[in-house]
Amino acid sequence: MKKNFGAETWLYPMPVFIIGTYNEDGTPNAMNAAWGGTANSNKIAICVDRNHKTTENFLNRKAFTVAIADETNVIPSDYVGIVSCFDVPDKISRAGLTPVKSEFVDAPVFEEYRMTLECQMVSYDHDSELLIGEIVNVSADECVLGEDGLIDIMKLKPISYDPVHHGYHIMGDKVGTAFSDGKKLDL
Repeated sequence: MKKNFGAETWLYPMPVFIIGTYNEDGTPNAMNAAWGGTANSNKIAICVDRNHKTTENFLNRKAFTVAIADETNVIPSDYVGIVSCFDVPDKISRAGLTPVKSEFVDAPVFEEYRMTLECQMVSYDHDSELLIGEIVNVSADECVLGEDGLIDIMKLKPISYDPVHHGYHIMGDKVGTAFSDGKKLDL
């Protein structure tokens, strides 16, 4: 028997994105966002409250980065989500993050994160608070690359947010092969 919970924002897995932007004075900023995913083959969609400093920043600069939070960065990832730069202007240094200017967009890349999407803002809807960005580059530290030279999820160890119990969890073991396993049903 299934139990009904009503309308909730519960979805699994829920990624943990660290959105990087520059403030008007050029100082780096970052926030934790979990409501997002790919919008099509080269776009990302993230729900970002209109009252965040990050929103003001990407509206001004038309660019942002999205670092994929991982097992090694749980504490700074959570910190940039619970502290506003309105209240703590030096939150990036307090989080122990090292900002470097992206080669592709007007936004910071944080050295501690092992995978980052660098994005140009496509649109932001103030009613739905939906940010759409075009992914112009994906960068990854060599330590998370597999033998094929591509990103290995087991080396990256991205975390997922549990919206029910408010926990962070590592993505698990491989249990199948996409675009292949379902063919077993073709009899």
